[in-house]
Amino acid sequence: MTSEVKIFSGSTSKHFAEQLSASYGQPLGKLTFQKFSDGEFQTNYEETVRGSTIFLVQSTTPPTDNLFELLLMVDAAKRASAAEIIAVMPYFGFARQDRKDQPRVAIGAKLIADLLYTAGVDRIMTMDLHADQIQGFFNVPVDHLYASTIFIPYIERLKLPNLTMAAPDMGGSKRANAYAKHLKSEIVICYKTRTKANIVDSITGIGEMEGRNIVLIDDIIDTGGTLCKAADMMMDRGALSVRAMCTHAVLSGKAYDVLEKSKITELIVTDTIPLREETPKIKVLSVTNMFADVFHRVVNHESISSHFIL
Repeated sequence: MTSEVKIFSGSTSKHFAEQLSASYGQPLGKLTFQKFSDGEFQTNYEETVRGSTIFLVQSTTPPTDNLFELLLMVDAAKRASAAEIIAVMPYFGFARQDRKDQPRVAIGAKLIADLLYTAGVDRIMTMDLHADQIQGFFNVPVDHLYASTIFIPYIERLKLPNLTMAAPDMGGSKRANAYAKHLKSEIVICYKTRTKANIVDSITGIGEMEGRNIVLIDDIIDTGGTLCKAADMMMDRGALSVRAMCTHAVLSGKAYDVLEKSKITELIVTDTIPLREETPKIKVLSVTNMFADVFHRVVNHESISSHFIL
């Protein structure tokens, strides 16, 4: 007998979850957050989840309250006797802390994986982790989806002549190369130097840029400094246009101002993180239908590999 499926949402992903549940074909479950004057909060399921397979939708963007909300949602579901608890994290926060890149620092991504497991998660569903190996931090199955499923058809519809894929830094070269192979395009790799986090000192590129329509590929756009400097450099070196495609639109600090002043033609992102502002330079492609389809496949124990273009 298949258990009943219920979908609940945390505070930061409410719109995403509403669109997802509509695509799945059922309303969101009733969940409330009671906040106290000292800032503490408590989760409460206002309907039974006993014996149900439940999907808890929450991107763990800053502040950390969003992460803690998800942990409390998991714990409350476990204590309410849910049969299976699936944490749906369209954006997995702290993913950039996936290793010790200097002495005496935490590996935040591993800590988050441990917290979720201890809270009672049975499965994780996420998109475009900063590093694929983060899946190995979990002791439960991870459904790792890729925005390339919607990004590649979008690029193909643009029908850009002299298409060139680009990586904004050396770390993104594998991703850009995969896109370039699939689209049979040229590739450009950027090299950047920085003295501290979020501040790029200089950037240069390796590859042909003159007369090319370039698409920069990355998993996250945070302050926008790297992408915008890369786009400006490419335009200065004769590129016809520069677009950027980033799965997760963190866009912190002065990112919107930096983007508006840059020579980027268009920034294409997904809706894993809600935008703080609307701007003509940003186009949002929804991944809620993809997640809804994967929900169906997971519940029915079907393969999800058809969603992996790259």
